[in-house]
Amino acid sequence: MSGAGFAVVAVAILLASCLQASIGFGMGMLAAPIVAIVDPSLIPGTLIMLAAALTLVVTVRERAAIDFSGTGWALIGRVPGTILGGLLLLAIPERALAILIGCVVLFGVALTSFGWVPLPRRRNLILAGATSGVLGTATAIGGPPMALVWQGNSGPSLRGTMSGFFLVGSTMSIGVLAATGAVHADTFLTFAALIPAVVGGYLLSRYVNGWLNPVRQRWTAIVMSLAGAAALIAHEVGVL
Repeated sequence: MSGAGFAVVAVAILLASCLQASIGFGMGMLAAPIVAIVDPSLIPGTLIMLAAALTLVVTVRERAAIDFSGTGWALIGRVPGTILGGLLLLAIPERALAILIGCVVLFGVALTSFGWVPLPRRRNLILAGATSGVLGTATAIGGPPMALVWQGNSGPSLRGTMSGFFLVGSTMSIGVLAATGAVHADTFLTFAALIPAVVGGYLLSRYVNGWLNPVRQRWTAIVMSLAGAAALIAHEVGVL
């Protein structure tokens, strides 16, 4: 990766980290399409590791607002979803999988934009957790399913619960990716080089959080999901 390419990736990681620390997800949705264009080898391993580091800090910060019961049910679904995501990464061509995932995210955004708010019941949490496991492990974009089911939470609760879920879920994904050979020495080197961008994004989020009310928070999540999915599809079909 060239110096200019690294700078582009670092800025994308900084902004994505700010978004995730502010609303509970967004690292993959905002950064993955840009990273995929500059250096596809960073997806999913490096991006998931960076997200895990960020979610650890946010989880500690918002620990008092975490919905542990909801997180537990979602993680029940995350386990088989993570395994399936690892298998898909091996079996399905990257382009086909990326386009499919982008379409699924767009469908979810359309539903929630028209007022569909799935209740955070056990069944919905397990299904969302499983979907997030598949998407997160295969492409590092696991936020939208959980954002849909937890979008009614308050700011601290949304950030804390999402971060707690993704901290455990990302650890699972890293383990599965390591077992399939998708995490190696270069992954750790790039991770270390990009950690300052994650720290910068986290610090920036402390100012952004004061601006986000429930309405802005919900629509920020929806718009970022839409933009990320559209950019991913555009990249895979050759528009970007």
